[in-house]
Amino acid sequence: MDLTEYRRQIDDVDSRLVDLFTERMRISAGIGAYKKEHGLPVLNAGREKEKLDAVASMAPEDLAGYTRELYSLLMELSRAYQSRLTGTGSALTARIEAVAGTTPLDFPSRAAVACQGVEGAYSQLACGRLFPLADIRYYPTFDAVFEAIENGDCRYGVLPVENSTAGTVNKVYDAMQRHSFSIVRSVRLKVDHNLLTLPGAALSDVRRVYSHEQAISQCSEFLRRLPDAEVIPCANTAVAARMVAESGRKDTAAICSLACTKLYGLSCAAENIQNQDSNYTRFACISRDLEIYPGADRTSLMLILSHEPGSLYKVLSRLYALDINLIKLESRPLPDRDFEFMFYFDLDVPVSSPSLLQLLGELGGMCERFTYLGSYSEVI
Repeated sequence: MDLTEYRRQIDDVDSRLVDLFTERMRISAGIGAYKKEHGLPVLNAGREKEKLDAVASMAPEDLAGYTRELYSLLMELSRAYQSRLTGTGSALTARIEAVAGTTPLDFPSRAAVACQGVEGAYSQLACGRLFPLADIRYYPTFDAVFEAIENGDCRYGVLPVENSTAGTVNKVYDAMQRHSFSIVRSVRLKVDHNLLTLPGAALSDVRRVYSHEQAISQCSEFLRRLPDAEVIPCANTAVAARMVAESGRKDTAAICSLACTKLYGLSCAAENIQNQDSNYTRFACISRDLEIYPGADRTSLMLILSHEPGSLYKVLSRLYALDINLIKLESRPLPDRDFEFMFYFDLDVPVSSPSLLQLLGELGGMCERFTYLGSYSEVI
């Protein structure tokens, strides 16, 4: 046979496969309706294992693994289809559509906003980009910012989530697991770090440098030029500036924003000391209640996947099938489960996209638990 004949045979088999797949999915839908009516879970792990073992035993030995893989995917698709048809995700999608239809057209310019640190922190600068008339309130930790949102002390909170050179702010992602919130907007802020000292101090005098661990990482090349200086992490860049001002020591410096010179009466010993000029930090604006403003084209999710081979791949394959662009994937360890992780997804997809609504309707059948963190736009 030539290649044309092989392809004709493949086309013929594929035609029959599609018919059989369609029939199987229709039967699966009936099973899903039965389970919903009788209060049964979509997933029956024992039945699936028996089925996978059975179909693998029917195939030739050299194709048994491929057969198991194919049927594992078929069962995953069946569960996703059942979840969507039986309304597992309908409450969430209905809520999203309702909130998107009732959220005001304009993002507020005035609000009480929680930031971590003290005056002069980069979070304050990010807050100013989002809220021209913000009533900024400062809290000592990231957890305290989340709590201020949860208990109603502030309507919004602004938190750093990642930097273009130093990567993810892990403490914020870990705190996300402990709190209830929604992301309503994000902002990308160019960060220029400076070394500030007491007036009259020289760069050669510096023996101790304070700053946040992310800023220290972002200025590592400059700090190598100060081999005699001890580098000490602290809670926040502006806190570092205040510590220098209160120390009264000319051998002490802080890496922070230039705005801290006026706030704390300091001098700039070195400007723009970050490793890369294109140094940006993303900040998330969070709220207690879900708010979806016009133009929301980014969605964030948290997922706990089953601890078994292929669980992450199955979610990624659904994103590919639905033509949804994944722009960030982060994993953080689950505190009460050894070597298991929470996965954070940022998706580049409009909130009104049918593909997103379909995905949200299917995720319940694909993972142990998932949390919709919100749909929003980013200020650049």
